[in-house]
Amino acid sequence: MHKRAFAASLLALSALAGTTTTAWADDAYPSKPIRWLVPYAAGGGSDFLARTIGQALSVHVKQPVVVDNKPGGNTAIAAAETARAAADGYTVLSADNGTLIYNPVLYKTLSYNPSKDLAPVTLMGRFPMILVANPNAGFADAKDFIAKAKANKQGLNYASAGAGSPHHLAMELLKVEAGLTLVHAPYRGAAPALADVAGGQVPAMMVDLAAGAGFIKGGKVKPLAVANAKRLPQLPDVPTFAELGLAKVEAAALVGMVAPAKTPAPVIAALNKQVVAAINEPAVKQKLIDFGVEPVGNTPEQFQALITSESTRWQKLIKDLNITLD
Repeated sequence: MHKRAFAASLLALSALAGTTTTAWADDAYPSKPIRWLVPYAAGGGSDFLARTIGQALSVHVKQPVVVDNKPGGNTAIAAAETARAAADGYTVLSADNGTLIYNPVLYKTLSYNPSKDLAPVTLMGRFPMILVANPNAGFADAKDFIAKAKANKQGLNYASAGAGSPHHLAMELLKVEAGLTLVHAPYRGAAPALADVAGGQVPAMMVDLAAGAGFIKGGKVKPLAVANAKRLPQLPDVPTFAELGLAKVEAAALVGMVAPAKTPAPVIAALNKQVVAAINEPAVKQKLIDFGVEPVGNTPEQFQALITSESTRWQKLIKDLNITLD
């Protein structure tokens, strides 16, 4: 065959291959149910997020989306299972700060490597952290809490949803930035921690609105400040830490979707498109906001950039404070 004709044939085949890949991603995927792993028990914030978005996603892709709760190992059990799954877009995972950012430095050995084994699809939502206290603990406001915590040389106790949780690390961030002496009391989840703050056994904690809304609305705990760039619309009278001169005290539980690392780019793109469309449905978005989630829905590249910047910030804090879980 003449060199030019051969080159033209190669170009034609290349174009055809590109068309086939795109068509396969758009038309053939998904052709069977999608399994969505959630690394927490049913009923929590991550579970609610997955089920709410998953229901709308199922309608978009015309396939069942099956939420499968796999708690344990500080999210590592579900993450390792996702890492080992076929990279075909039919297994996805709800991954949070612990999964993607904290675990690699909290544990000496980990059953998965987030940067090598998992591919970002989209950040689905943010759960901003709120400093709450027992209403009878004697804190007039956040400034008063900081002043009294500074004056307490033995260290003021605080609760968290668990060691290595976003709630725990948000409070450690406040401790460092405000120069406080605080003593950590970890619980197995936000609900029992909140119950003890409400009961007066522990004076304060950081909690997300999704977990704490019922306690806040019921007056069982008092919101003092939000670790967010701006005030939360659900708590318009509660100041941000930035307003108190602590601009670096910004923390949220970040929950995104990831897939096995070698999932083809066209499949990631197709999945991203449909998940973001589901998040942006007005009814879905409102349901998430009412629950206490800030809906996001961004590109895989934007999600990866956030993981990178958050890793720099939080991994330094974990190392500086020598926090380990094994």
